[in-house]
Amino acid sequence: MFNKFLISPLAFLIASEQLFPTDETVMILGELSLDGSVRHTKGVLPMAAKARDAGLTTIYVPQDDAPEAALIQELTVYPVATLGRLMSHLLGITPIEPYEPGELFDADDTPPYAADFQEVKGQEHVKRALEVAASGGHNIMMVGPPGAGKTLLARSVPGILPRLSLDEALDITRIYSVADMIPDGTPLIRHRPFRAPHHTISHAGLVGGGRWPRPGEVSLAHRGVLFLDELPEFGTRNLETLRQPIEDKVVTISRASGSLTFPANVMLISAMNPCPCGYFGDPERECTCSMQMVQRYQKRISGPLMDRIDIHIEVPRVDYDKLSSDRLGEPSAEVRARVEAARQRQRKRFSDTPMACNADMGPAEVREHCEVDPAGKSLLRAAMQQLQMSARAYHRILKLSRTIADLAGSPRIQAEHVAEAIQYRPRRQF
Repeated sequence: MFNKFLISPLAFLIASEQLFPTDETVMILGELSLDGSVRHTKGVLPMAAKARDAGLTTIYVPQDDAPEAALIQELTVYPVATLGRLMSHLLGITPIEPYEPGELFDADDTPPYAADFQEVKGQEHVKRALEVAASGGHNIMMVGPPGAGKTLLARSVPGILPRLSLDEALDITRIYSVADMIPDGTPLIRHRPFRAPHHTISHAGLVGGGRWPRPGEVSLAHRGVLFLDELPEFGTRNLETLRQPIEDKVVTISRASGSLTFPANVMLISAMNPCPCGYFGDPERECTCSMQMVQRYQKRISGPLMDRIDIHIEVPRVDYDKLSSDRLGEPSAEVRARVEAARQRQRKRFSDTPMACNADMGPAEVREHCEVDPAGKSLLRAAMQQLQMSARAYHRILKLSRTIADLAGSPRIQAEHVAEAIQYRPRRQF
């Protein structure tokens, strides 16, 4: 079976009896140029995966795309440079050697772009919150004055996230293949993505879309981190559109001709100043904003979106003694070891499900896996009454408590785990 972009010239060659189809079931992909060469084609990886799922065992792809297609196991991949070379192979004159992939995956690889936690002075409570967020895949918001270290802390998170499994790496690479964003010489994405779009980004750029729908930043951050700095500066439409991907872990783009669904299972890290000038509540510098300006600025983030963020943490300014100290903090490698241990407990818990971490749990899984001791139940009941939390907030506290218990190695959620989870809920400023 001949498929895709070379079907027209191949059909002509078969019709003119210059080429005879064989009994072998194959897929042929590629874009034919006017000089007869076969050019790079985007989306080769998902098409190769589809070929394998359809029972095909052989695939012919452009020479540049052979390393990408070879990531799909159980497929024999033939790299094709020109149409003449393909004809020569199919006629048995000069066979093309199958592509032999090298080492597919290095599980010990560390993201080169990640900052190290030990370089962040102070902010130990924020580091703890980020460790909890990374352990369970929870969303987090950091609020603090300019220069307090919010961006540096966010850029340190990839260094403590669990290493990618091969299945996760393939999942990410499929998206980058469709978007034609796979780096040269790197057929497999080896690190968890860290995407940090500017607040001027368009709606289609953030969530995906366009005349020919493409993945947006939310999907490009799949299985990794989506960092939104200066969150209130993003357009209201963009922020409200994030509510569905955060909840459903997918983005659906509908057009008159049909709809496309892109995965979007991201860990959202957002950062914002408490007011337009950035110094509301700062003990060292006076805020120049009126109370109305502060309220209007903070209300740019809607209640439903705030409710979908599990951890809200304040990032205060760092004093001189900590900044000038030569003492380094705990390195990211040690934090990552604890995070991976917590994730291993979650993988064991969800081994028979498609879920990867506690943040993926639904109400049924929360009921099954989030058993709280009596003291924790009493604390949770009091918090629900005093903080007037929604049902969504209740379930998110339970999921967060489950992650904190996993970090502590506790099979059951205890009162101290619930207490820490409640502390991460947003506090009313007014």
